[in-house]
Amino acid sequence: MEFRIKHTWDGLPVSHEPVTICLRPDNAGMLMEVHAPFFNDPPAPPGEPGKPFGGLWDYEVVEAFFLNDRTEQYLEVELCPHGQYLLLLLSGRRKVWKEELLLEFEVTRMKTKWEGKALLPWSYFPPWTDKFNAFAIHGLGEERKYEALYPVPRHELQEGQKPDFHRLEFFKDLNLKELTGEDWEQPESDLWKSLTKWMD
Repeated sequence: MEFRIKHTWDGLPVSHEPVTICLRPDNAGMLMEVHAPFFNDPPAPPGEPGKPFGGLWDYEVVEAFFLNDRTEQYLEVELCPHGQYLLLLLSGRRKVWKEELLLEFEVTRMKTKWEGKALLPWSYFPPWTDKFNAFAIHGLGEERKYEALYPVPRHELQEGQKPDFHRLEFFKDLNLKELTGEDWEQPESDLWKSLTKWMD
C-alpha cells in the first residue's frame, strides 16, 4: 500500500517530489518504508541515531498516525532522515500516555534524498485501527513547510489557522486487511490493555 504526500497541510500542491510512504505487513508488525527528498533543513537533531528523540517534530521529519476512530486512541510514528525516531501512544486528541517506545529503524541517506525502513510491532497499534494520516515537515522559521497526505479541506480553513496534525476528523480510512488478507485479525496488544488497567 503506497501513499504520496502531495499537498501542504492546507491543501496546496507541494513544490518538490512528494514524500512516499509504503506500508507492508510483516509477521512481527507493519513495515513502513519512507522515500523522501532530503533537505537537511534544519540540521540533524543532537540525539544519537537509532534512538528515540523527544521533540523530533521540531526537525526534518516524516510522520504517520494510525487511529482507532471510535476511541480516539492512536499511534504516532516520527522518522528523521538522520536516524532518530519518536513513537507516541495517545488516548484522546493530543493526550500522550506512552512515549519513547523502541523501534527497528534503518536509514539510507544520499545527497538529495533519503529512505527509511521501520518495523512497527503490532502491539503498538491501537485495537481496531481503522484511520490513517501522514505528514512531512522541513524548513525553519517562516520557511517551515508542513505537508499532509489528507490536508484540511479548503472550505474548512479559517483565517489565521495554524497547522495541527491532530485534527483526527480529517484522517481517512485504512483497512489493514487490504494489507494482510481478509483472514487476518489484529493481534491483541498487552501494551494497550495496560492502558485500560491504568485508567480503571
